[in-house]
Amino acid sequence: MDNVEVFDTGVKGRGLRTTKDLCAGEVVLAEPSFAAVVFDSLSQQVCHSCFRRQANLHRCAQCKFAHYCDRTCQTACWDEHKQECGAIKKNGKAPNENVRLAARVLWRIQKDTGIVSDSQLTSVDQLEDHVADMPADNLKELKIDVHKYLDYCPNTRHGVEYISHIFGIINCNGFTLSDQRGQQAVGVGLFPNLCLVNHDCWPNCAVILNHGKVELRALGKIAENEELTVGYVDFLNVSTDRQRALKHQYHFDCTCKSCSKNLKDDLMMAAKETEGNKPSDELVKEVQELSLECLAKVEAARTAGDFHEVVKLCRECLDKQEPVLADTHLYQLRMLSAASEVLSYLKFFSEAAEYSRRMVEGYMKLYHPNNAQLGMATMRAGVTHWHAGLIEVGHGMICKAYAILMITHGPNHSITKDLESMRMQTEMEQRIFKQNECVYHSMREAALQNKSMGMMAEAVTQPIKAKDQLFIDKP
Repeated sequence: MDNVEVFDTGVKGRGLRTTKDLCAGEVVLAEPSFAAVVFDSLSQQVCHSCFRRQANLHRCAQCKFAHYCDRTCQTACWDEHKQECGAIKKNGKAPNENVRLAARVLWRIQKDTGIVSDSQLTSVDQLEDHVADMPADNLKELKIDVHKYLDYCPNTRHGVEYISHIFGIINCNGFTLSDQRGQQAVGVGLFPNLCLVNHDCWPNCAVILNHGKVELRALGKIAENEELTVGYVDFLNVSTDRQRALKHQYHFDCTCKSCSKNLKDDLMMAAKETEGNKPSDELVKEVQELSLECLAKVEAARTAGDFHEVVKLCRECLDKQEPVLADTHLYQLRMLSAASEVLSYLKFFSEAAEYSRRMVEGYMKLYHPNNAQLGMATMRAGVTHWHAGLIEVGHGMICKAYAILMITHGPNHSITKDLESMRMQTEMEQRIFKQNECVYHSMREAALQNKSMGMMAEAVTQPIKAKDQLFIDKP
């Protein structure tokens, strides 16, 4: 924790600032969770210790609820799971994730107090709960969870007010945990030091889960005594929508530079301009309304698993959007994202590649150049081009993604390691492509058809086997 110190920001309360100059990609702080749990819906698919998602997990023989990679993970988690295991056995089932997390927090406070190491900068129970600011519906849900907790832990020594305080802290300070590939949210945890980092819509740091710890990483140069900030919500929303989301979830009014000056709002809602001419306001409004209706239908079809209907809706909407909305318009970018994702899943890689290229070009005009979501989107677009046989564009995108994720995720993250393997593989394939396009395309067709690698033995080198797997298995 030598890089940071707590200070009074004034209006925003406590915050963290640097005690020295920092460079892009530098780890500002790393912190294990005070307590964390797997989401209810993934309780049998994700390890309750390391949060890796994988098949054939081993179930706890006592409570029949917790699942682990192996005995090593189970042993490492036993100190946290011991009381939880007994409570689940006694109740006959596990409560929801909020109650499970609150119970783990309260058990640890009871055992270790609210500070568990010298590097922890604040006690858990000193974090803001914003219970007094909650709307009626949220307050009702909190009270229901408190009663569920009391049923789950009837012998607790804590009073209702203190338990409500902990639930409030979880509600506005809980951090979503992703799986080992950063592809899916799998759980929620409480990280006291991270909770001290304030929000900015154009932050100077990113938060990444890496090997069971959260890392706060600098997105660029940060000067000594500068406040450290992260984005609580995705920047890809107009400022009023971001402010509304922040007020609802975190109970503060965002006055950052991006919101106060409405930066990039004009790009996010821009109409297309062709040789100085723009479509009429009435036409723009009509297409925007149609886009919102179509996005709702796309989401419903995707939830229902009707992916061909998703593709049909996306194509129809994009045909109407393309002559009217700018390439940075949020509604068009959301439609491009949905189209490229589903088409890739259906293995229509050429069409998916075109949509993903347009999406990334729009993102690059809106996001911070070292934004993690930009890096992930660029990586997926690069892989899609690779699958489509567009090796030169695919390799270029994978290299760009690698440069971003080296800063946001670091060289030891599993995603960055995967990307490095892809970068090396596509570089080798690009050399083959430039030497002999026919050999490259015959090799690619054999890989996509899952033919025996022996058929290509004379044309390719051993590393192509890795490429064969990537062609077939990568999303």
